Amino acid sequence: MNASTTLRAAAAGVAAVVLGAGLGELTAAAFAPASSPFAAIGAVLIDIAPGWAKESAISLFGTADKTALLVAIAVVLLVVAAVLGVLEARFRRVGALLCGALGVIGVVAAVTRPDAGGLAPAPSIVAGLAAALAIGSLVRRAKSLAPEPAPDPIGPGRTDAPRDPDRRRFFAWTGAAALVGVAAAVGGTLLQAGSRAAGAVRSALRLPAPVAPAPAIPDGAELRIAGLAPLVTPNDRFYRIDTALLVPQIDPAKWSLRVHGMVEHPFTLSWDELLKLPMRESYATLTCVSNEVGGDLIGNAKWLGHPIRELLARARPHADADMVLSRSVDGFTASTPLDALTDDRDAILAIGMNGEPLPMAHGFPVRMVVPGLYGYVSATKWVVDLEVTRFDAATAFWTTQGWAPRGPIKLASRIDVPRRGSSVPAGDTVIAGVAWQQHVGVSAVEVSVDGAPWQRAQLAPAISADTWVQWHLPWRAAPGDHDIRCRAISRTGQVQTAQQAPPAPDGATGWDQVTVHVT
Repeated sequence: MNASTTLRAAAAGVAAVVLGAGLGELTAAAFAPASSPFAAIGAVLIDIAPGWAKESAISLFGTADKTALLVAIAVVLLVVAAVLGVLEARFRRVGALLCGALGVIGVVAAVTRPDAGGLAPAPSIVAGLAAALAIGSLVRRAKSLAPEPAPDPIGPGRTDAPRDPDRRRFFAWTGAAALVGVAAAVGGTLLQAGSRAAGAVRSALRLPAPVAPAPAIPDGAELRIAGLAPLVTPNDRFYRIDTALLVPQIDPAKWSLRVHGMVEHPFTLSWDELLKLPMRESYATLTCVSNEVGGDLIGNAKWLGHPIRELLARARPHADADMVLSRSVDGFTASTPLDALTDDRDAILAIGMNGEPLPMAHGFPVRMVVPGLYGYVSATKWVVDLEVTRFDAATAFWTTQGWAPRGPIKLASRIDVPRRGSSVPAGDTVIAGVAWQQHVGVSAVEVSVDGAPWQRAQLAPAISADTWVQWHLPWRAAPGDHDIRCRAISRTGQVQTAQQAPPAPDGATGWDQVTVHVT
């Protein structure tokens, strides 16, 4: 098989697999949205990937980690498709059989997901069959274009023209297959966007009034300094780190929460029952354990929900229980210390965020919010199950991969102004940022410029001990390069450590430091 035929066979393989993948995504959108072949395989990859790989992805791509994974899957799939085309050309039906095998992998991935439905196998079956049928046909056309042997100068009627003189026919079929696949994938995306009942229900939902509204934000808590993170993070700017490649679409009417395990009175709570319970409103800052020193995987919002401690009081945990294993509809689990859910903090089953129903990507219809703990042990989105148990009897998603089973927030601070690597004009300016240790609180922030003695920054009033606080320090900037560091002091007198530590296994530590050029 010559080089040109090999290239055409590879193109045929790519077109066939694109066709199959597109039809699979369209089938998923129409009949089994949670069982998209891409999403199902991606979810399995997330589950089996080692902890260091997940942490590296978050460090490199931040909140775009899922997009990066899907792009990587697509690139690998295209390479594999090209190889399958070549194999089909060399060994008849091998490429088709391997296309079918890819479909089987998708089926296994889909049916083993916690939220798999009865039609979960359908999208991957359609994808595998379509690719298998298309690759055989397209590769046969590619091979038919191979040139005849060199002409015999003696034998009349010989020619070096290909068997099929109209090469455009092959490229038309191949291009059409690829275009249909792309169009099907786009159509599936649009179909899902237009037919998601959960989104329509959310848009029409009116939140119940809280029996205990959030306290008013103190005067002066928002410094309104350009470049400084806002005191309350808008929903569309709130960080998102989770394991769901596709945002779960849960109809509240079908949602329920099971409370069970080491309890005297297990029960199941429906959406309507939850809405009838008294709701509390509070501000709380959430932080991802993957947040690097100076990172932005943190946000503050006003939450509305029902206290988890009251649900647990109803269930009456056993005296020797010390942990609640929460479970998301997509199978994610988190291990939360029982005492953090039963003390006086505003640990809630949240249904509202910043005055509106939870955004779909942030856990609609119900999620957990627990001040003072990193999200990986507390902030379960799309929560459907609370199992009262013990740390020595159960492990959660991240703890099985080496992360600490308990995740108390560490004292931290960040410089927002001036930005790292920026240039600022000489003269009077300002250094500003945020500091936090949820459920403990911050009493002071100190700043050092070029290693000079620490200066006490001006601390804005905090909404509560469960939220971050803004701070600023006037600075007369002299021309040249300057290194600026900050550290926080907690309400208990703890000074933020200078020791540098990565996020794993229980949160990053160290002082945030920025270098700026003053002109």
